[in-house]
Amino acid sequence: MKTLIKNAQIVNEGIVSQCDILIENDTISRISHNITEDNTDQIIDASGKYLLPGVIDDQVHFREPGLTHKGDIESESRAAIAGGTTSFIEQPNTVPNAVTQELLADKYEIALQKSFANYGFMMGGTNDNLEEILKTNPRNVPGIKLFLGSSTGNMLVDNPETLEKIFSNTKMLIAVHCEDEATIRANTQKYLEEYGEDIPVKFHHLIRSEEACYISSSKAIELAKKTGARLHVFHLSTAKEMELFRNDIPLKDKKITAEVCVHHLTFTNEDYETRGGLIKWNPAVKTQKDKDGLWEALLDDRIDVIATDHAPHTWEEKQNVYTKCPSGAPLVQHSLVAMLENFHAGKISLERIVEKMCHNPAVLFRIEKRGFIREGYKADLVLVDLDTSWTVEKENILYKCGWSPMEGMHFRSKVSHTFVNGNLVYENGIINEEKFGERLLFEVEE
Repeated sequence: MKTLIKNAQIVNEGIVSQCDILIENDTISRISHNITEDNTDQIIDASGKYLLPGVIDDQVHFREPGLTHKGDIESESRAAIAGGTTSFIEQPNTVPNAVTQELLADKYEIALQKSFANYGFMMGGTNDNLEEILKTNPRNVPGIKLFLGSSTGNMLVDNPETLEKIFSNTKMLIAVHCEDEATIRANTQKYLEEYGEDIPVKFHHLIRSEEACYISSSKAIELAKKTGARLHVFHLSTAKEMELFRNDIPLKDKKITAEVCVHHLTFTNEDYETRGGLIKWNPAVKTQKDKDGLWEALLDDRIDVIATDHAPHTWEEKQNVYTKCPSGAPLVQHSLVAMLENFHAGKISLERIVEKMCHNPAVLFRIEKRGFIREGYKADLVLVDLDTSWTVEKENILYKCGWSPMEGMHFRSKVSHTFVNGNLVYENGIINEEKFGERLLFEVEE
Protein backbone atom coordinates (compact mmCIF):
# COMPACT_ATOMS: atom_id res chain seq x y z
CA MET A 1 0.00 0.00 0.00
CA LYS A 2 1.40 3.39 -1.04
CA THR A 3 -0.13 6.74 -0.10
CA LEU A 4 1.19 10.11 -1.23
CA ILE A 5 0.24 13.23 0.70
CA LYS A 6 0.92 16.32 -1.42
CA ASN A 7 1.44 19.98 -0.53
CA ALA A 8 1.01 19.69 3.24
CA GLN A 9 2.29 22.27 5.70
CA ILE A 10 4.19 19.86 7.93
CA VAL A 11 4.52 20.83 11.60
CA ASN A 12 7.39 18.84 13.07
CA GLU A 13 10.37 19.33 15.40
CA GLY A 14 9.92 23.09 15.73
CA ILE A 15 9.54 23.84 12.03
CA VAL A 16 6.61 24.37 9.65
CA SER A 17 7.49 23.55 6.04
CA GLN A 18 5.59 22.60 2.90
CA CYS A 19 6.51 19.08 1.78
CA ASP A 20 5.14 15.87 0.36
CA ILE A 21 5.12 12.59 2.27
CA LEU A 22 5.19 9.11 0.81
CA ILE A 23 3.80 6.34 3.00
CA GLU A 24 4.63 2.74 2.16
CA ASN A 25 2.66 0.17 4.13
CA ASP A 26 2.86 1.34 7.77
CA THR A 27 5.94 3.56 7.44
CA ILE A 28 6.90 7.06 6.29
CA SER A 29 9.33 6.19 3.50
CA ARG A 30 10.09 9.64 2.08
CA ILE A 31 9.69 13.30 2.98
CA SER A 32 10.62 15.72 0.20
CA HIS A 33 9.47 18.49 -2.08
CA ASN A 34 7.52 17.52 -5.19
CA ILE A 35 7.53 13.74 -4.81
CA THR A 36 6.31 12.01 -7.97
CA GLU A 37 5.39 8.36 -7.59
CA ASP A 38 3.74 6.35 -10.35
CA ASN A 39 2.46 3.40 -8.36
CA THR A 40 0.54 5.06 -5.51
CA ASP A 41 -2.71 3.57 -4.28
CA GLN A 42 -4.02 6.96 -3.17
CA ILE A 43 -2.99 10.59 -3.45
CA ILE A 44 -4.27 13.16 -0.99
CA ASP A 45 -3.96 16.83 -1.86
CA ALA A 46 -3.35 18.56 1.48
CA SER A 47 -3.08 22.08 0.07
CA GLY A 48 -3.94 24.62 2.74
CA LYS A 49 -3.89 22.04 5.52
CA TYR A 50 -1.40 21.24 8.27
CA LEU A 51 0.06 17.77 8.77
CA LEU A 52 0.96 16.83 12.34
CA PRO A 53 2.24 13.65 13.96
CA GLY A 54 -0.68 11.77 15.48
CA VAL A 55 -1.44 12.87 19.03
CA ILE A 56 -0.20 10.52 21.79
CA ASP A 57 -2.49 10.78 24.82
CA ASP A 58 -0.58 9.47 27.82
CA GLN A 59 -3.58 9.22 30.16
CA VAL A 60 -7.01 7.83 29.31
CA HIS A 61 -9.64 5.65 30.97
CA PHE A 62 -11.48 3.69 28.28
CA ARG A 63 -13.47 1.68 30.88
CA GLU A 64 -12.93 -1.84 29.58
CA PRO A 65 -13.26 -4.33 31.18
CA GLY A 66 -16.01 -3.94 33.74
CA LEU A 67 -17.35 -0.43 33.16
CA THR A 68 -18.39 -0.70 29.53
CA HIS A 69 -21.76 1.01 30.06
CA LYS A 70 -19.67 4.22 30.22
CA GLY A 71 -17.31 3.51 27.32
CA ASP A 72 -15.15 0.76 25.86
CA ILE A 73 -11.93 0.41 23.92
CA GLU A 74 -13.74 0.30 20.57
CA SER A 75 -16.02 3.30 21.15
CA GLU A 76 -13.43 5.56 22.78
CA SER A 77 -10.61 4.73 20.35
CA ARG A 78 -13.04 5.52 17.52
CA ALA A 79 -13.61 8.95 19.08
CA ALA A 80 -9.84 9.31 19.53
CA ILE A 81 -8.97 8.88 15.85
CA ALA A 82 -11.75 11.31 14.89
CA GLY A 83 -9.94 13.84 17.08
CA GLY A 84 -6.46 13.14 15.71
CA THR A 85 -5.25 10.94 18.59
CA THR A 86 -3.49 7.90 17.12
CA SER A 87 -1.98 6.37 20.29
CA PHE A 88 -3.17 6.19 23.88
CA ILE A 89 -1.91 4.96 27.24
CA GLU A 90 -4.75 3.58 29.35
CA GLN A 91 -4.97 3.40 33.11
CA PRO A 92 -5.43 0.32 35.35
CA ASN A 93 -8.53 1.30 37.38
CA THR A 94 -10.90 -0.82 35.29
CA VAL A 95 -12.90 -3.68 36.87
CA PRO A 96 -11.11 -5.78 37.87
CA ASN A 97 -8.14 -3.47 38.42
CA ALA A 98 -5.17 -4.35 36.21
CA VAL A 99 -2.87 -5.24 39.10
CA THR A 100 -1.66 -8.69 38.00
CA GLN A 101 0.17 -9.71 34.85
CA GLU A 102 -2.78 -11.90 33.87
CA LEU A 103 -5.31 -9.09 34.18
CA LEU A 104 -3.02 -6.73 32.29
CA ALA A 105 -2.65 -9.29 29.50
CA ASP A 106 -6.45 -9.56 29.29
CA LYS A 107 -6.70 -5.86 28.46
CA TYR A 108 -4.08 -6.17 25.72
CA GLU A 109 -6.04 -9.06 24.23
CA ILE A 110 -9.21 -6.96 24.10
CA ALA A 111 -7.38 -4.05 22.46
CA LEU A 112 -5.85 -6.34 19.85
CA GLN A 113 -9.37 -7.09 18.65
CA LYS A 114 -11.07 -3.75 19.22
CA SER A 115 -8.76 -0.72 19.09
CA PHE A 116 -8.77 1.78 16.23
CA ALA A 117 -5.69 3.50 17.70
CA ASN A 118 -2.34 2.26 19.00
CA TYR A 119 -2.42 1.28 22.64
CA GLY A 120 -0.44 0.78 25.81
CA PHE A 121 -1.79 -0.20 29.22
CA MET A 122 -0.32 0.81 32.57
CA MET A 123 0.33 -1.81 35.23
CA GLY A 124 -1.43 -0.81 38.46
CA GLY A 125 0.20 -0.66 41.86
CA THR A 126 -1.45 -1.44 45.19
CA ASN A 127 -0.28 -1.72 48.80
CA ASP A 128 0.43 -5.43 48.28
CA ASN A 129 1.35 -6.30 44.68
CA LEU A 130 5.07 -5.43 44.46
CA GLU A 131 5.88 -8.92 43.23
CA GLU A 132 3.49 -8.52 40.28
CA ILE A 133 4.82 -5.04 39.52
CA LEU A 134 8.37 -6.37 39.23
CA LYS A 135 7.29 -8.92 36.59
CA THR A 136 6.22 -6.11 34.22
CA ASN A 137 8.02 -6.05 30.88
CA PRO A 138 9.32 -2.53 30.11
CA ARG A 139 9.55 -3.39 26.41
CA ASN A 140 5.80 -3.56 25.90
CA VAL A 141 4.23 -1.88 28.95
CA PRO A 142 4.55 1.92 29.33
CA GLY A 143 4.91 2.10 33.11
CA ILE A 144 3.49 1.64 36.59
CA LYS A 145 0.49 3.69 37.73
CA LEU A 146 0.00 4.61 41.38
CA PHE A 147 -3.00 6.43 42.83
CA LEU A 148 -1.85 8.52 45.77
CA GLY A 149 -5.41 9.84 46.25
CA SER A 150 -8.72 8.01 46.54
CA SER A 151 -9.55 5.76 43.63
CA THR A 152 -11.31 2.63 42.46
CA GLY A 153 -11.22 -0.54 44.53
CA ASN A 154 -7.88 -1.41 46.09
CA MET A 155 -5.83 1.10 44.13
CA LEU A 156 -5.14 3.73 46.78
CA VAL A 157 -1.45 3.30 47.63
CA ASP A 158 -1.02 4.96 51.03
CA ASN A 159 1.54 2.78 52.81
CA PRO A 160 4.84 4.73 52.97
CA GLU A 161 6.96 1.56 53.19
CA THR A 162 5.23 0.06 50.16
CA LEU A 163 5.72 3.26 48.18
CA GLU A 164 9.41 3.36 48.96
CA LYS A 165 9.80 -0.29 47.93
CA ILE A 166 8.05 0.34 44.60
CA PHE A 167 10.10 3.48 43.91
CA SER A 168 13.34 1.73 44.89
CA ASN A 169 12.85 -1.53 43.01
CA THR A 170 11.53 -0.68 39.55
CA LYS A 171 13.44 1.04 36.76
CA MET A 172 10.19 1.60 34.88
CA LEU A 173 8.49 4.97 34.73
CA ILE A 174 6.13 5.47 37.68
CA ALA A 175 3.11 7.67 36.90
CA VAL A 176 1.19 9.09 39.84
CA HIS A 177 -2.14 10.66 40.67
CA CYS A 178 -1.27 13.03 43.53
CA GLU A 179 -3.89 14.17 46.03
CA ASP A 180 -3.57 13.80 49.79
CA GLU A 181 -6.36 11.56 51.04
CA ALA A 182 -6.36 12.81 54.65
CA THR A 183 -6.74 16.43 53.53
CA ILE A 184 -9.58 15.56 51.15
CA ARG A 185 -11.44 13.59 53.82
CA ALA A 186 -11.19 16.45 56.32
CA ASN A 187 -12.38 19.00 53.76
CA THR A 188 -15.24 16.73 52.65
CA GLN A 189 -16.41 16.27 56.22
CA LYS A 190 -16.53 20.04 56.74
CA TYR A 191 -18.82 20.56 53.73
CA LEU A 192 -20.94 17.50 54.54
CA GLU A 193 -21.69 18.98 57.94
CA GLU A 194 -22.83 22.21 56.30
CA TYR A 195 -24.67 20.96 53.21
CA GLY A 196 -25.28 17.21 53.59
CA GLU A 197 -24.90 15.04 50.49
CA ASP A 198 -25.88 17.82 48.07
CA ILE A 199 -22.73 19.94 48.37
CA PRO A 200 -22.67 22.67 45.67
CA VAL A 201 -20.16 21.53 43.03
CA LYS A 202 -18.57 25.01 43.10
CA PHE A 203 -16.79 23.88 46.29
CA HIS A 204 -15.13 20.90 44.58
CA HIS A 205 -11.82 22.76 44.14
CA LEU A 206 -11.83 23.65 47.84
CA ILE A 207 -12.49 20.05 48.89
CA ARG A 208 -9.85 18.59 46.55
CA SER A 209 -7.75 21.60 47.31
CA GLU A 210 -4.43 23.15 46.36
CA GLU A 211 -3.09 21.90 49.68
CA ALA A 212 -4.20 18.31 48.99
CA CYS A 213 -2.41 18.38 45.62
CA TYR A 214 0.77 20.02 46.85
CA ILE A 215 1.22 17.78 49.90
CA SER A 216 0.96 14.66 47.76
CA SER A 217 2.99 15.75 44.73
CA SER A 218 5.80 17.19 46.85
CA LYS A 219 6.07 13.92 48.81
CA ALA A 220 6.17 11.87 45.60
CA ILE A 221 8.90 14.06 44.16
CA GLU A 222 10.89 13.90 47.40
CA LEU A 223 10.67 10.10 47.28
CA ALA A 224 11.71 10.01 43.62
CA LYS A 225 14.77 12.13 44.38
CA LYS A 226 15.66 9.90 47.33
CA THR A 227 15.34 6.63 45.35
CA GLY A 228 16.34 7.78 41.86
CA ALA A 229 13.02 6.59 40.39
CA ARG A 230 11.62 7.88 37.10
CA LEU A 231 8.51 9.80 38.15
CA HIS A 232 5.79 11.29 35.95
CA VAL A 233 3.15 13.38 37.73
CA PHE A 234 -0.21 13.24 36.00
CA HIS A 235 -2.83 16.03 35.63
CA LEU A 236 -1.28 18.85 37.62
CA SER A 237 -3.87 21.45 38.57
CA THR A 238 -2.28 24.15 40.75
CA ALA A 239 0.12 27.03 40.22
CA LYS A 240 1.82 26.21 43.52
CA GLU A 241 2.95 22.77 42.33
CA MET A 242 4.85 24.35 39.45
CA GLU A 243 7.72 25.25 41.79
CA LEU A 244 8.44 21.51 42.09
CA PHE A 245 9.50 21.05 38.45
CA ARG A 246 12.59 21.94 36.42
CA ASN A 247 13.08 23.39 32.96
CA ASP A 248 16.86 23.65 32.89
CA ILE A 249 17.59 20.21 31.42
CA PRO A 250 16.34 18.47 28.25
CA LEU A 251 13.30 16.24 28.58
CA LYS A 252 15.28 13.12 27.68
CA ASP A 253 17.47 13.71 30.74
CA LYS A 254 14.68 14.49 33.20
CA LYS A 255 13.86 11.86 35.81
CA ILE A 256 10.89 13.83 37.15
CA THR A 257 8.35 14.98 34.57
CA ALA A 258 4.97 16.70 34.50
CA GLU A 259 1.67 16.50 32.64
CA VAL A 260 -1.21 18.94 32.34
CA CYS A 261 -4.66 18.11 30.99
CA VAL A 262 -6.68 20.06 28.46
CA HIS A 263 -9.47 20.76 30.94
CA HIS A 264 -7.15 22.41 33.45
CA LEU A 265 -5.94 24.68 30.63
CA THR A 266 -9.51 25.42 29.53
CA PHE A 267 -11.87 25.77 32.50
CA THR A 268 -11.74 27.48 35.90
CA ASN A 269 -13.89 27.24 39.03
CA GLU A 270 -16.07 30.01 37.56
CA ASP A 271 -17.34 27.46 35.01
CA TYR A 272 -18.92 25.25 37.69
CA GLU A 273 -21.87 27.66 37.65
CA THR A 274 -22.80 26.81 34.04
CA ARG A 275 -21.36 23.30 33.56
CA GLY A 276 -21.78 21.89 37.06
CA GLY A 277 -20.87 18.25 37.59
CA LEU A 278 -19.93 17.84 33.92
CA ILE A 279 -16.59 19.48 34.75
CA LYS A 280 -16.09 17.66 38.04
CA TRP A 281 -12.65 16.07 37.75
CA ASN A 282 -10.05 14.76 40.18
CA PRO A 283 -7.88 16.75 40.64
CA ALA A 284 -10.41 19.56 40.47
CA VAL A 285 -10.52 22.41 38.00
CA LYS A 286 -9.27 25.29 40.11
CA THR A 287 -8.89 29.09 39.90
CA GLN A 288 -7.88 31.48 37.14
CA LYS A 289 -4.61 32.00 39.00
CA ASP A 290 -3.97 28.25 38.84
CA LYS A 291 -4.86 28.10 35.15
CA ASP A 292 -2.48 30.99 34.44
CA GLY A 293 0.28 29.25 36.41
CA LEU A 294 -0.20 26.03 34.44
CA TRP A 295 -0.01 27.90 31.13
CA GLU A 296 3.17 29.66 32.23
CA ALA A 297 4.79 26.35 33.24
CA LEU A 298 3.66 24.67 30.02
CA LEU A 299 5.28 27.37 27.91
CA ASP A 300 8.53 27.51 29.89
CA ASP A 301 8.91 23.68 29.88
CA ARG A 302 8.35 22.87 33.52
CA ILE A 303 5.31 20.97 32.20
CA ASP A 304 6.30 18.47 29.54
CA VAL A 305 3.12 16.99 28.03
CA ILE A 306 -0.56 17.72 27.45
CA ALA A 307 -3.09 14.89 27.86
CA THR A 308 -6.81 14.43 28.55
CA ASP A 309 -7.43 12.05 31.47
CA HIS A 310 -10.38 10.99 29.26
CA ALA A 311 -12.83 9.35 31.68
CA PRO A 312 -16.43 8.94 30.50
CA HIS A 313 -19.44 8.46 32.77
CA THR A 314 -23.07 8.21 31.72
CA TRP A 315 -25.19 11.37 31.57
CA GLU A 316 -27.39 9.95 34.33
CA GLU A 317 -24.41 9.35 36.62
CA LYS A 318 -23.27 12.93 36.13
CA GLN A 319 -26.68 14.32 37.21
CA ASN A 320 -26.34 12.92 40.75
CA VAL A 321 -25.79 15.05 43.84
CA TYR A 322 -22.19 16.01 44.53
CA THR A 323 -21.26 13.05 46.74
CA LYS A 324 -22.64 10.56 44.19
CA CYS A 325 -21.56 12.38 41.02
CA PRO A 326 -18.45 10.59 39.69
CA SER A 327 -15.41 12.62 38.69
CA GLY A 328 -14.16 12.53 35.12
CA ALA A 329 -15.32 13.41 31.60
CA PRO A 330 -14.64 12.39 27.99
CA LEU A 331 -12.17 14.52 25.97
CA VAL A 332 -10.16 12.55 23.36
CA GLN A 333 -12.29 13.66 20.40
CA HIS A 334 -11.82 17.33 21.24
CA SER A 335 -8.37 17.69 22.82
CA LEU A 336 -6.45 18.69 19.69
CA VAL A 337 -9.03 21.16 18.39
CA ALA A 338 -9.33 22.66 21.87
CA MET A 339 -5.58 23.29 21.94
CA LEU A 340 -5.70 24.67 18.38
CA GLU A 341 -8.21 27.20 19.67
CA ASN A 342 -5.43 28.47 21.94
CA PHE A 343 -3.21 28.76 18.84
CA HIS A 344 -5.86 30.94 17.20
CA ALA A 345 -5.97 33.04 20.37
CA GLY A 346 -2.18 33.58 20.21
CA LYS A 347 -1.42 31.69 23.44
CA ILE A 348 0.68 28.89 21.92
CA SER A 349 2.27 28.08 18.56
CA LEU A 350 1.47 25.09 16.37
CA GLU A 351 5.02 23.87 16.87
CA ARG A 352 4.62 23.91 20.65
CA ILE A 353 1.26 22.10 20.51
CA VAL A 354 2.93 19.35 18.48
CA GLU A 355 5.86 19.25 20.89
CA LYS A 356 3.63 18.83 23.96
CA MET A 357 1.02 16.48 22.46
CA CYS A 358 3.08 14.37 20.01
CA HIS A 359 6.86 14.61 20.40
CA ASN A 360 7.20 14.81 24.17
CA PRO A 361 4.95 11.86 25.11
CA ALA A 362 7.06 9.74 22.73
CA VAL A 363 10.32 10.99 24.28
CA LEU A 364 9.12 10.72 27.87
CA PHE A 365 7.75 7.17 27.52
CA ARG A 366 10.51 6.19 25.05
CA ILE A 367 7.91 5.05 22.53
CA GLU A 368 9.52 3.34 19.58
CA LYS A 369 9.27 5.09 16.17
CA ARG A 370 6.24 7.24 16.88
CA GLY A 371 5.50 10.85 17.77
CA PHE A 372 7.54 12.45 14.97
CA ILE A 373 7.28 12.87 11.21
CA ARG A 374 10.51 11.17 10.20
CA GLU A 375 11.50 8.77 7.48
CA GLY A 376 11.44 5.22 8.87
CA TYR A 377 8.89 6.10 11.55
CA LYS A 378 5.37 4.70 11.75
CA ALA A 379 2.91 6.70 9.67
CA ASP A 380 0.65 7.97 12.45
CA LEU A 381 -0.46 11.31 11.06
CA VAL A 382 -3.28 13.85 11.29
CA LEU A 383 -4.32 16.52 8.80
CA VAL A 384 -6.03 19.59 10.22
CA ASP A 385 -7.85 22.44 8.54
CA LEU A 386 -7.33 25.59 10.58
CA ASP A 387 -10.16 27.42 8.81
CA THR A 388 -13.20 25.15 9.09
CA SER A 389 -15.47 26.22 11.93
CA TRP A 390 -17.82 23.87 13.75
CA THR A 391 -19.64 23.47 17.04
CA VAL A 392 -19.63 20.50 19.42
CA GLU A 393 -23.19 19.13 19.38
CA LYS A 394 -24.84 15.88 20.49
CA GLU A 395 -25.06 14.78 16.84
CA ASN A 396 -21.28 14.89 16.27
CA ILE A 397 -20.13 13.47 19.63
CA LEU A 398 -18.70 9.94 19.24
CA TYR A 399 -18.20 9.00 22.89
CA LYS A 400 -20.33 6.05 24.02
CA CYS A 401 -21.71 8.19 26.86
CA GLY A 402 -23.08 10.63 24.26
CA TRP A 403 -22.07 13.92 25.89
CA SER A 404 -19.08 16.22 26.17
CA PRO A 405 -18.07 18.89 28.70
CA MET A 406 -17.31 20.98 25.61
CA GLU A 407 -20.80 20.72 24.14
CA GLY A 408 -21.79 24.09 22.69
CA MET A 409 -18.19 25.23 22.27
CA HIS A 410 -17.23 26.64 18.87
CA PHE A 411 -13.95 25.56 17.27
CA ARG A 412 -12.18 27.16 14.32
CA SER A 413 -10.13 24.08 13.38
CA LYS A 414 -11.19 20.62 12.28
CA VAL A 415 -9.47 17.27 11.83
CA SER A 416 -9.95 16.14 8.23
CA HIS A 417 -7.80 12.98 7.97
CA THR A 418 -6.19 10.59 10.44
CA PHE A 419 -3.69 7.85 9.56
CA VAL A 420 -2.84 4.96 11.91
CA ASN A 421 0.12 2.82 10.83
CA GLY A 422 -0.18 4.15 7.29
CA ASN A 423 -3.90 3.44 7.01
CA LEU A 424 -6.42 6.20 6.38
CA VAL A 425 -8.79 5.54 9.30
CA TYR A 426 -10.72 8.82 9.37
CA GLU A 427 -11.66 11.11 6.50
CA ASN A 428 -14.02 14.09 6.78
CA GLY A 429 -16.34 12.48 9.29
CA ILE A 430 -16.16 8.96 7.85
CA ILE A 431 -14.45 6.23 9.91
CA ASN A 432 -12.86 3.18 8.32
CA GLU A 433 -14.32 0.41 10.48
CA GLU A 434 -11.29 -1.84 9.95
CA LYS A 435 -9.03 -1.61 13.00
CA PHE A 436 -5.31 -0.95 12.52
CA GLY A 437 -4.20 -0.11 16.07
CA GLU A 438 -1.02 -1.81 17.31
CA ARG A 439 0.57 -2.42 20.69
CA LEU A 440 3.04 0.33 21.51
CA LEU A 441 6.65 -0.71 22.09
CA PHE A 442 9.13 1.11 24.30
CA GLU A 443 12.88 1.50 24.05
CA VAL A 444 14.63 -0.03 27.05
CA GLU A 445 17.93 1.27 28.36
CA GLU A 446 20.63 -1.40 28.61
